[in-house]
Amino acid sequence: MAIFDEISEKLQRGKKKDVVALITQALEEGVPAADILNNGLVAGMNIVGEKFHNNEVFVPEVLVAARAMNEGLKVLKPALNQAGVEPLGKAVICTVKGDMHDIGKNLVKMMIEGQGIECIDLGTDVDPERVVEAVKESGAKIVCLSALLTTTMMAQKDTIDALKAAGIRDQVKVMVGGAPVTQAFADEIGADCYTLDAASAAIAARGFFEN
Repeated sequence: MAIFDEISEKLQRGKKKDVVALITQALEEGVPAADILNNGLVAGMNIVGEKFHNNEVFVPEVLVAARAMNEGLKVLKPALNQAGVEPLGKAVICTVKGDMHDIGKNLVKMMIEGQGIECIDLGTDVDPERVVEAVKESGAKIVCLSALLTTTMMAQKDTIDALKAAGIRDQVKVMVGGAPVTQAFADEIGADCYTLDAASAAIAARGFFEN
């Protein structure tokens, strides 16, 4: 359907007003909200993610696309709720204890939300115990831990250990990332997933729910 392509294209270019107008038009024409979400918004963010992964677009372009998607979602949410459309799942996301960086975390959050996953964002400098509480409260199946400093990397391990101590480690998939983090480090601390960039993180998160 042409309107899905239009929504996707305007989203990729970060045209918030156009995205909102097209979604409103589609809803008025009786197009199912779930189709608008999947074939318009998610499809558009997938293209942005792929281009980002291939270095064809960069962080500023991703951010404006994600903002357009968020504006579109505000319009779409009531219709999704009415139709009983649930998010794919929930993910808890934060920057770990001692680390105040949030740009990478915010980028990953936006890309994951672009896959139809609800994110519980705990912010920066987050205690392991707070992550445990959030998982218990929300029933999230994914935990995303960001660390941008070599001095805060071990807080990712501390958080995994806290999940183990609480007896809920096997209920969640733990994803780790950040500039100093490597696959070897992720393996060493017992994380389930490491990705190099936000687009790959979003695809991996969706994969966890689909499998």
